[in-house]
Amino acid sequence: MIDQRSRLRRLHWIKRWIYRGDRPHAIAKLLNRYWSSQYRSGSRLARSRDVELEVRGRSSGRPIRFPIVLADVDNVWYAVSMLGANANWVRNVQAANGVALVRHGGSWNVRLTEVPPTRRAPILKRYLDIAPGARPHFPIDRSAPLSRFESIAPDYPTFRVDGFTPGERV
Repeated sequence: MIDQRSRLRRLHWIKRWIYRGDRPHAIAKLLNRYWSSQYRSGSRLARSRDVELEVRGRSSGRPIRFPIVLADVDNVWYAVSMLGANANWVRNVQAANGVALVRHGGSWNVRLTEVPPTRRAPILKRYLDIAPGARPHFPIDRSAPLSRFESIAPDYPTFRVDGFTPGERV
């Protein structure tokens, strides 16, 4: 058990390191490109919640694409920023008034609406349950009580994703 915890700590350190400063560095960018292609195509390696999100860049105006994992709570899909409020995709979504495109073996025009911090705790808890790659970026364990998630909720922007229905393609 101790050996497994030690390995997990090293893995978490590596994941935090490739996103140091809350920005993807060279290795993370390479991995993101790979996973984005897998998620976009809806390959066997991608679950229905693993999607490519495309949003217009707030400065360049060019489409920006990246892989994310959507959390489902009460039959509603949510996008969570594992890197917090300073993540570029969060600022791009806010600048685009929530207009985005989701791809997973098809395309969906979606609207992302920011969830108030007071309603984020159960979404964050669910997100950590289904997105193991995000766990190193959160200061609490996924098994923490909901009250602990309430205390960190303001630091992790969360968006309701309207218009994404896996299994139904546009």
